Amino acid sequence: MAETAAYFVKSVEKAFDVLLAFNGENPRLTVSQVAARAGMTRASARRFLLTLTDLGYLGADGPNFELTPRSLDIGHSFLAGLALPKIAEPHLKALAAELGETTSLCILDGTDVVYVACVPSPRLLSVSISVGTRFPAWATSMGRVLLGALSEAGLNAYFNTVQLERFTERSIMSLDQLRAEVELGRTQGWSMVSQELEDGLRGVAVPVRRGDDVIAAVNVSLQGPRTTADTIQRKVIPRLQEAARQIGNDYGGRSRARSV
Repeated sequence: MAETAAYFVKSVEKAFDVLLAFNGENPRLTVSQVAARAGMTRASARRFLLTLTDLGYLGADGPNFELTPRSLDIGHSFLAGLALPKIAEPHLKALAAELGETTSLCILDGTDVVYVACVPSPRLLSVSISVGTRFPAWATSMGRVLLGALSEAGLNAYFNTVQLERFTERSIMSLDQLRAEVELGRTQGWSMVSQELEDGLRGVAVPVRRGDDVIAAVNVSLQGPRTTADTIQRKVIPRLQEAARQIGNDYGGRSRARSV
């Protein structure tokens, strides 16, 4: 067996063993289950679980623990900064040309959505958004789509900390109403926000999936009443869903892809 380097911190290795004990087949685990999967004593597993919970990477529900959205921080920066925007760009360009509107790709970062790719509308008047722009997740269509993909524990944690702000007269100011909108988006597979963030601006978004995981949201920004809600449902959303499917497939989700 190779000798461990002098700099090696064993506790870091054990912390990752605990985090990696959770997966799609085992999203919720008890202390005993984590101890068995991570190859450590129950007492050690408990200390690591409680520490990671205090740090926000795990959530506790009775005897069970599960990963929280913060655990995505470890890999999100790499994915968002490298492969995903490049893969999405040609699909966003095609969608922007087809719809004549600004198209974007966003990820969830804490309580905000962050634009990681954006293609402006070919029209003279377009929405001014650039890569790195952040908005409160609750106030945007892509944010509500991404919130709908969280676990119940993650979503409850979000609602326990979110602070609503009135951007326009149409901004949602009730947590119950916001939760209902998030649930609606989760059920129907898309979300539309009309003039809640900025007067005259309507946003529509659908999730991008890799296998069973929602990794981002594709959004189209529409100016004012130019496109009716009925037209959006019949013509815009199907094109958004197809673009999201293609991005997910190109990002490694083809073998397990499902309809968005």
